[in-house]
Amino acid sequence: MKKIAFWILPALFLSITTLAQNQSEAQSAAPETENALLWEIKGNKLSKPSYLYGTIHLIPRADYFFSDKAKEVFKKASHVAFEIDLEETMDFAGLMPMMMKMYMNNDTTLRDLLTEEEYTGVKAHFDKIGLPLSFLERIKPMFLSMLASEDIAGSMGKSPGKEESATTSYEFELLAMAQEQKKDIAGLETAAYQMSVFDSIPYKVQAKMLVDAINSEDVTGNDEFDRMVEMYKNQDIQGMQSMMGEGEDGLGKYEDLLLGRRNRNWIPVMEGMMRENITFFAVGAGHLGGNQGVVNLLREQGYTLTPLR
Repeated sequence: MKKIAFWILPALFLSITTLAQNQSEAQSAAPETENALLWEIKGNKLSKPSYLYGTIHLIPRADYFFSDKAKEVFKKASHVAFEIDLEETMDFAGLMPMMMKMYMNNDTTLRDLLTEEEYTGVKAHFDKIGLPLSFLERIKPMFLSMLASEDIAGSMGKSPGKEESATTSYEFELLAMAQEQKKDIAGLETAAYQMSVFDSIPYKVQAKMLVDAINSEDVTGNDEFDRMVEMYKNQDIQGMQSMMGEGEDGLGKYEDLLLGRRNRNWIPVMEGMMRENITFFAVGAGHLGGNQGVVNLLREQGYTLTPLR
């Protein structure tokens, strides 16, 4: 259970992005933000700069990179802030209440949400990747969509950051660096809040996304995951942000819930942190670009953000 939670909390919003089947390569409303993963934040009466870094929650170990410039500014920071406080996910006492939020209300099961044909297909997929569906019946379909990825399911039995795993997580690589350098760790939102976001998306909609995600992976293999990794390596934060699905059946309908609203909530939290300390903020790269991305929202508050490559 604890190993599953180790991956589930930071990796969850990766799965949301890869679920999108109707994708837009660019958003006409998005500003021409420079493509970069690392940003310096200055101005607006800050005594010292802080830094913003776009992560990808899961990446093949062979594709992992962290530039010398990023290492340099990381060392300058006394605090590291992730989307959630990752050290809290290692506290078993606080973990169980969060894990309970994975389950659907009112004893709803996946079989209640799918046709017999859909359910049979989902069951066959989970059997193939070695996760018996009988143990997962009451888990919210959005969480099941994350577990349905063979890349993530194959990593769940291994501890993040270990050489024997074919994939790694930027969050846990950076967490290990922060702990080694004895930096304070913080979160921009609580894990409980992050997990409760999915209660605003109807279970029927989540179930359809699960079926679509499985059908897509069975047909195209890892094409979506590979495409996202390639965007990340190119530091294409606009492209990653635009991978949110458009249309009524995609995730575009919930984009403000999953990205925009959370980004806006983070801004005052970030302001408070960087007024007190030099802070290295590490959040999913999909949160950086666009009108409602963290880069533009901070600029609207009067900060100067400069890309560092």
